[in-house]
Amino acid sequence: MHAEALAAASVPSNDFFLARQPILGRDQHLVAFELLFRAAGEDDDAKLTDNAAATAAVISHASQLGMEHVVGEQLAFVNVDEVVLMSDFVRFLPPHKVILEILETVKPTQQLLARILELKELGFKFAVDDVVEHSPELDRLVGLVDVIKVDVKGMPRDELERLTASLKSTGKKLLAEKVETLDEFKLCMDLGFEYFQGYYFARPVILSGKKITPSEMALLHLLELVSSNADAQVIETAVKRDALISLNLLRLVNSRAAPGPQIESLSQALNQLGRRQLQRWLQILLYSTVGGVVELASPLLQLATTRGKLLELMTLALRPHDPSSADRAFTVGIMSLADALFSIPMHEILENVEVAGDVRAALLDRAGDFGSMLKVAELLEAAEGGCKLYNALRRLGLTVAQIREMELEAFDWVRELTHEVL
Repeated sequence: MHAEALAAASVPSNDFFLARQPILGRDQHLVAFELLFRAAGEDDDAKLTDNAAATAAVISHASQLGMEHVVGEQLAFVNVDEVVLMSDFVRFLPPHKVILEILETVKPTQQLLARILELKELGFKFAVDDVVEHSPELDRLVGLVDVIKVDVKGMPRDELERLTASLKSTGKKLLAEKVETLDEFKLCMDLGFEYFQGYYFARPVILSGKKITPSEMALLHLLELVSSNADAQVIETAVKRDALISLNLLRLVNSRAAPGPQIESLSQALNQLGRRQLQRWLQILLYSTVGGVVELASPLLQLATTRGKLLELMTLALRPHDPSSADRAFTVGIMSLADALFSIPMHEILENVEVAGDVRAALLDRAGDFGSMLKVAELLEAAEGGCKLYNALRRLGLTVAQIREMELEAFDWVRELTHEVL
């Protein structure tokens, strides 16, 4: 089938949502994203587009901006069916950026296997999707693929252990998908999986009696000072009290500064950065590792910063002359994963930092406009609720096309941030 026919078979260009689900390595750093598309419908809870031809047409449409803008430095896993594999259209995808994920419905005919071999010679890599058993059909494909994806959701432990042992004998890398809890992740780690897909890393594991560390408290106190418009001298004194914060502030400003003399004093650094950027930087630094290093490959930070930017862009679209609302929206997005970060309930975190009433309502109860925006971001991440998402956007007064453009802009902003800080 030719590109025109495939494009005609696709969902209308303005009627789809894009979901980008993180895939992590054993070190818990991002290695790839799976790109998923959901038709947007007012009346039906639209399912993931079964027609992978539609998915490929949509990716071609989105890739006008370049795949790098959607997935950054990482790879993209893209679902393909027999129609796409056998078409010329697949050649529109950049081989160095994508792993073609063969859907479980694809029959490994001689013609199809020959086509996969041909595409491999062009530089494409392959995964096989949704494996729940080691079948003869899988054995016919296994010599041509690089990754085997195992759907671990609801699979009994003994069955998963047997399947994993059998699949490991193929010598291929194994990816556990639909990993939703820390216990599931630990089991898959023990079984030798290389890659993990699911939101287990963003689920708060509340540790009773855990306290916010002094360094985290210092950051929260600084955030309070900045958001309450405290005197510049008071902010500078607070920064100087924490050596790690001081060092990181100087490092950040010098990485941003134009070529010229290094900035060596904190007062210079604070002037250069400005209050709004200082607030953003402090929020990002909350997600730093021990030693104050900002790990932009951390999936939790990527998710939090993407949410922050997306909520900011939604607010700017709805309240274009209210930058302070946009700043509060960014705070909602980036703070929305603080319970997973600190392993402390959200209400306890908010006892340690003063935030605006609409920010508090959004974080605790998903209430108000900011709460509705946060729910939109969560539905987009989960690639579920086509109808729910459509209706949530309509209540806010945003269109499907607007939110998709905002998503791409947010992805791009996080990608640029990664280059800026590292």
